[in-house]
Amino acid sequence: MSARPTDDLFVRYMKAFEDSSKHTADCPACQGETPCAEGAPIHERFARLQDTYIARQKQR
Repeated sequence: MSARPTDDLFVRYMKAFEDSSKHTADCPACQGETPCAEGAPIHERFARLQDTYIARQKQR
């Protein structure tokens, strides 16, 4: 039985989710509506990868 190929997009998406969640938990500014300067790119990366992943799933 061969190993299942790694889905690089999914791995990056889950890592971005983890980074975003960790940052939000430790940053009061990011718990509101406007993220801090450090958190904004972290949350934007997660949102971008999530959109890409969902769009790919819809194509399948």
